[in-house]
Amino acid sequence: MLINPEDPRLAPVSLRRELIAGGESDRTIAKALASGALARPRRGAYTDGPSWRSMTAEQQYAVRSRAAYRQAQTAVFLSHVSALPLLDAPVWGFGLDDVHLTRDDGKAGRREAGIQQHCGRVLEGDCQSAYGVAISSPLRATLEAATVGSVESTLVVANHFLHRGDFTKAELQERFEIAIVGWPFSLRTDLVIRLSDPRIESVGETRTLCFLWRRHFPRPVPQFEVRDADELVALLDFALPDQKVWIEFDGKVKYQRHLRPGEDVTAAVLREKRREERIMELTGWRPFRITWWDLEHPDQLAARLQRLIEASAGAA
Repeated sequence: MLINPEDPRLAPVSLRRELIAGGESDRTIAKALASGALARPRRGAYTDGPSWRSMTAEQQYAVRSRAAYRQAQTAVFLSHVSALPLLDAPVWGFGLDDVHLTRDDGKAGRREAGIQQHCGRVLEGDCQSAYGVAISSPLRATLEAATVGSVESTLVVANHFLHRGDFTKAELQERFEIAIVGWPFSLRTDLVIRLSDPRIESVGETRTLCFLWRRHFPRPVPQFEVRDADELVALLDFALPDQKVWIEFDGKVKYQRHLRPGEDVTAAVLREKRREERIMELTGWRPFRITWWDLEHPDQLAARLQRLIEASAGAA
């Protein structure tokens, strides 16, 4: 888990007192803001203007979180959603309005403009240092995320860390059981742990799993191997063996990401079609593809999948 030093999330942040000490004045700072040379992620914190305007909302949130950490008047660490960007984890589905800081002095947290302070029992290994800030460990950050996010958004985080190998499902369960007494939404956390699976690789795949769970479809088998004798023909995103259906999530960059040397998108699409035909020949199953748009229209998606399952059963 190392972020490139040139990554926008690590853009330099200067506090007002540092700029003043370096020879600037409130007037020159105001002029730089007006001209766009500087940007203000938070009151009293500044960064390069053009770089700030080119960032995504997630990248700006990471910079804003680092600025809030530097401005803190007591010992804190970035926690909950605010730890995720610096752990190189997705923040899909989480609100990015507030920076989350946890105090490690045992005193009660408070809420102020744009900042939510938390207080909780901190165990050995719960906090780590990186990029000049203290942040929650992946294990703690996952459990914290469940207190401020939905089952779906938290499951995205849990599967990301599990797949990357930051911790095991058993370690997540153990950490939950020994020290989460009194944390809010513990039932949600328990559900996330039960649904989590290290084989699931992406945000889209996790959201697909959540869709299937919510609509009471059978639990699928992730990363299902299709073989022809000793040859591995394909790894399917999900398989429903009893229903004779396999499911693949198609993100916008699916074909670009898997281009082979010298291959254009058209060639990649044709290769994928040949792969699909071979899978059908070997398994007798039918394919079902899900896109981001589909996940935003779950009623239509569920009806389509149910029709395919019924058609596969009728053809058996």
